[in-house]
Amino acid sequence: MERSEIIKRCVSFYETMRSKHDNLVLNFVLTLFVYFRNRSSGEVSLGGRMNSRIRRDALERIIGEGDRNCIWELRMNTNAFANLCELLQVQGGLCEDGQVSLPEQVATFLIILAHHKKNRSLQVRFCRSGKTVSKYFNKVLKAIIRIQNLLFAKASPVEEDCIDPTWRKFKGCLGALDGTYIEVTVPESDKSRYRTRKGKICTNVLGVCNRDMSFVYVLSGWEGSASDSRILRDAITRGNSLKIPHGNYYLVDAGYTNGPGFLAPYRGTRYHVRKWAQGTRAPRNYQEYFNRKHSSARNVIERCFGLLKKRWSILRSPSFYPIKTQNQIIIACCLLQNFIRKNMDMDPEEQTSFLDEFLPVEEEAPDELIDVVENTNEWTQWRDNIAIEMYEEWRTSRTE
Repeated sequence: MERSEIIKRCVSFYETMRSKHDNLVLNFVLTLFVYFRNRSSGEVSLGGRMNSRIRRDALERIIGEGDRNCIWELRMNTNAFANLCELLQVQGGLCEDGQVSLPEQVATFLIILAHHKKNRSLQVRFCRSGKTVSKYFNKVLKAIIRIQNLLFAKASPVEEDCIDPTWRKFKGCLGALDGTYIEVTVPESDKSRYRTRKGKICTNVLGVCNRDMSFVYVLSGWEGSASDSRILRDAITRGNSLKIPHGNYYLVDAGYTNGPGFLAPYRGTRYHVRKWAQGTRAPRNYQEYFNRKHSSARNVIERCFGLLKKRWSILRSPSFYPIKTQNQIIIACCLLQNFIRKNMDMDPEEQTSFLDEFLPVEEEAPDELIDVVENTNEWTQWRDNIAIEMYEEWRTSRTE
């Protein structure tokens, strides 16, 4: 091949490669231009559109296919879920910011509480980053805490004309209260304070409910080693306290002091369940009969706690949020339970058997409130009078 031909071929090859290189650069520049133009105009990439469709489908399977899936996933039907979203938006200040829709925010939060799902599980389900899931979980949690004064129930005393056999002898009673342990995760240095007598790391939660099994007051945050009576004293003396007008009271168990505002059973005297009502195990004196009636009424708080832990799986095992967040979660679960009971005609969970900062918002209080837990002779005598009246009425009914 002649030299001149070789030179021509080399020049031709060079021109071809330079042309291809220029096209590659041009294509790259055009791709960047289209990407930033779409981003600024709100359009999304193919991958973004696919993720959006996956999120819509995931949410549609939960709330768009009837109440069955919604109750299973979120513990409430579609109508209650819509009401909750509206309440959190209007009263709780929860809003959409163009990234995550409000229903998805609330649904993600409820799934975590109901099934104790980990962050990474929600990442896969809704095609979100872990940071996004955590961000909106905390936003919904704060919105619920913000409206606690709307979600906590009110306690009304038993009236003189009450005919409910469980409550009619407890005139002036507002409901019942008790403490329950909920396992938490705390730093190693704090474990000794949170360790219970059974060796578990827990927070001791004070719960107060009315006769309709709705929470009136919840105090979360005390260490598991704290006694129930100590927590109760704190609850009625702090600024945003449990309010008990003089003349009214709550039923408590034998671990609390029997005094004004708190009616306890007789210590050292057996409780009676229904199957012991007759025969040799029937009550032998007014103290035993009173304890049986007291236990039957006070059981409302035990059922309330049982329903709470059955509904929200996150309360049945420790989570790994900061302890402040864990205590707020406990409050939120109680508030959501009240919301469900108010917004659903029938609660499927109830139809089956049960397996310093987190306080109700300040409200106007009566002029005189009970602010001390102590035993008094007057209160002891008053309990005796109730017990004797109950027992005599029962004996009379048996002989007729």
